[in-house]
Amino acid sequence: MKIGIIGGTDGLGKTLVYYFRDEFDVTITARDHKKGQKVADELNVNYIESNKELASSSDMLIISVPINNTPSVIREVAPFMRKDSVMIDVTSVKEEPLKTMEENLPDNVEYIPTHPVFGPRTTELDNQVIVLTAPKKGKWYKKVYDYLASKNMRIIETTAEHHDYMMSIVQVLTHFSFISTASAMEKLKVDINETEDYESPIYNLMIDMIARIVSQNPYLTYYIQTMNNNGPKIRKAFSEAADELREAIDNKDDEKFVEIAINATKNMGDIQNALGMSDKAISALSHEYSLLNESIGKEIALKHIYSGKVHIGVLEKVDSKTAVLDNGTKLRIANVEILSDEELHQWKLDNSKWKKQSISCVFSENVTPNIIVETLEKVEDVINVVLTDIYDGPQIDEGFKSLTFEVTALSKESINNVKNILTGFGGVIR
Repeated sequence: MKIGIIGGTDGLGKTLVYYFRDEFDVTITARDHKKGQKVADELNVNYIESNKELASSSDMLIISVPINNTPSVIREVAPFMRKDSVMIDVTSVKEEPLKTMEENLPDNVEYIPTHPVFGPRTTELDNQVIVLTAPKKGKWYKKVYDYLASKNMRIIETTAEHHDYMMSIVQVLTHFSFISTASAMEKLKVDINETEDYESPIYNLMIDMIARIVSQNPYLTYYIQTMNNNGPKIRKAFSEAADELREAIDNKDDEKFVEIAINATKNMGDIQNALGMSDKAISALSHEYSLLNESIGKEIALKHIYSGKVHIGVLEKVDSKTAVLDNGTKLRIANVEILSDEELHQWKLDNSKWKKQSISCVFSENVTPNIIVETLEKVEDVINVVLTDIYDGPQIDEGFKSLTFEVTALSKESINNVKNILTGFGGVIR
């Protein structure tokens, strides 16, 4: 199947390329043709300069451009869509794209206004939410649905109107309140780094969430606010709620404050679940820092959660944000996961060049070879030990025998540890 992605060099469009390139024939376009060709070469997909040509050659055309540009791009390419093809947009507002598709696409082209409710930093589709708002379900709809289900995604089917109302709460309200909080901190000249000396785990999580939102493309967050038809009503409700709460505090009206707090709490739904989820997040952070502190001076493997690269070394020090390895590597703790001892060993098996050496050692003739082999196999980073020869010829003193072991290990150090154990058993290396 030929998939075309208009806007495949940045953001969610580029993320979709990663997901699709191994299964489909992917072609992208971009406003900056030089950048577009460079990204296409890096991702091993096709590049074409014309949106119209891409529309005419694609079985599925995905429009992944800024929200404010989506309607104009739909109108641009609609007349050139291939017969029996499908158009999908992936913006976070659905009413306007749906209306534009209905008005401009020919009858022989299906359309599925879609909202992947995750950002470009998402590394797995598993359990991610995606919303489909198609008013009519043609032959493409089932194909798309089944594909998303095969990736274990959480699929929501609804109308464009209901989607936009829900997103006015999920995005418009939360973004507005988070950016307002960050803006208030800026106006108060708050030093965020200094507040970390006094922070609770909950404050830490909250600041990270706020930072995640405000660090997004500000034009994206602006258009999420302005292009959702429910935006004015939502922002007005937020302002009125803030004013009501402020007045209750300024007027020292404890009863009014308590009333507001209790009513708000009742409306939050399953409080116990919320407490459990936040406790899990706090516990995970605390456990991770404990593991890191316990690992100082030891070999550790840290996997970057976005690039997937594994960094291995002796952990020298840890502060509130950074882990430093003995090879000079500095990693932000928020961006890595700690591999278990088993995962580290497996990584070494898969990625290291194995060492192999035959070691001959003279023992008393009463020694039991199998016990020695079993012991050597337990040495750290030893992969395999095979007893290849038992010799008691004229070169060996009476009452003794020579055992030869073929040792396969991950490092020279492990081979040396094997030798130390052999001599510890009373053997003499030949």
